[in-house]
Amino acid sequence: MTSVHQPRECKVTKKPQKTYGFYLRIEKDTAGHIIRNVEKNSPAEKAGLKDGDRVLRVNGVFVDTEEHTQVVELIKNSGNSIVLLVLDDTSYHKAQKEGVNLEELGQKASTGQQQEQSPPSMANGGTTAVPQPRLCYLVKEEKDYGFSLKTTEGQKGLFIVELSPQGAAAKAGVQNNDRLIEINGENVENYTHEEVVEKVKKSENHVMFLLSNEETDRYFTSQKKVLSKESASLGLLPLRPRLIEIQKGNSGYGFYLRMEQNTGDHIIKDVNSGSPAATAGLKDNDILVAVNGEQVDGLDHESVVGKIKQSEAKTTLLVVDKDTDAMYKLAQISPFSYYYKAQDSTPAKVEERVELHTEQKVNHKPRICKMVKGSGGFGFSLNMIKNKPGLFISEVRNDGPADRAGVQNDDFLVEVNGVNVTSESYDKVVARIQNGGDRLTLLVCSKDAYRYFQGQNIPITASMADPAHDTPEPPAYTENHLPEPERNSPEPRERADSSSSSQSAASTRAAGYNNDDTKL
Repeated sequence: MTSVHQPRECKVTKKPQKTYGFYLRIEKDTAGHIIRNVEKNSPAEKAGLKDGDRVLRVNGVFVDTEEHTQVVELIKNSGNSIVLLVLDDTSYHKAQKEGVNLEELGQKASTGQQQEQSPPSMANGGTTAVPQPRLCYLVKEEKDYGFSLKTTEGQKGLFIVELSPQGAAAKAGVQNNDRLIEINGENVENYTHEEVVEKVKKSENHVMFLLSNEETDRYFTSQKKVLSKESASLGLLPLRPRLIEIQKGNSGYGFYLRMEQNTGDHIIKDVNSGSPAATAGLKDNDILVAVNGEQVDGLDHESVVGKIKQSEAKTTLLVVDKDTDAMYKLAQISPFSYYYKAQDSTPAKVEERVELHTEQKVNHKPRICKMVKGSGGFGFSLNMIKNKPGLFISEVRNDGPADRAGVQNDDFLVEVNGVNVTSESYDKVVARIQNGGDRLTLLVCSKDAYRYFQGQNIPITASMADPAHDTPEPPAYTENHLPEPERNSPEPRERADSSSSSQSAASTRAAGYNNDDTKL
């Protein structure tokens, strides 16, 4: 490897409530997170940042493949000091052309410089984005999770090996040579191989791992800190709490709050259609975690109602659905931990001058699209790329059922009527649509989102969908359907305007509630 690929480490320190003096951008048809408009005599210029530099690492965390908004958050959450590992524009393009692994390149440079310098400091009492252990939620596929365990002489704990690229572990963000620290919230560093295997087996189809890698171990050892879930990154968890801001209407917020007797959970019930709560995205059976930034765990019903009523015009609720609640309980952490990590900022951080080109920002959330077949079918075609997995949407007919449901050309197809089809053949997916009925529910995402999730080994699920794109059930089409044309093309490019079905979900009133039932 030539010296042209040598990254530079720049430690940038600013005064409170001032800026670093640069913009971080993504630009059309240009790869990487780009440093732009470095101000003269600014902290950025003094630290050695130059226009066109690409950011490889922020405080030791590799970010070249991360979503731009996440990189911005890492910088914003760093207080008044950040350590950026950057590569100049010419070297970055040359490294890409030569197929250089930028993560390995950055890690070698970062490792060598960490031996000479102290680790990133804590600025303003805020938590910097230093290397962190990771929480990974594994959902078993077929017979196993797709990894093996090994012991290493002279090292504590068990290590992940033989990771299957398409296995459940890889999709959850587990990496080869990760060290296993906790299973379902319990420390297993001193467990034997047999005890760890037994604990994973007892977890059945879902398991939560707390993992560290060599870089994270090195940092925590140097800082004499204990690795635990409290210091973990939650970015790989597939399910997240939702922050709902509701403006009060003339008749209140439009929902009931109940307290479950057995668990003490505060449950959202009877969200009125069209109410401020429904418009904001609140859903029946959501579990309330916090009100206006304050946790409600352990509070009685009247206290929680009082917190909501304290705000005259609006209230902000942190909620989770049943699946998200179960995932966090498996890790033995509160969903509130995700909230306060995301919200932990000082006024100085809010003033951070890191520009985001919103016109280039990619929405990586999948979309749920519900449609009813019309006289000309569903109004889209399916395409596949030869010898590559996955199907893509094409020829979305203007104002057709698919178009009205929010389906877009080049969308990647994830699910058909609740069934994941990413590994199914073209013919099987077409048959699934044809054999369904007149209603069709698709889970889709953009090509950019698909590449992002693939690159992060994150499985795409309906629980990740943007509520704003969860289209309501359309009314049934009442005209007579035209006869279906026969399939006669051998090419894998058939129009999917056959029938499909909708999945109906019957909701029942949950048992075990006491009389605490308050309209809000």
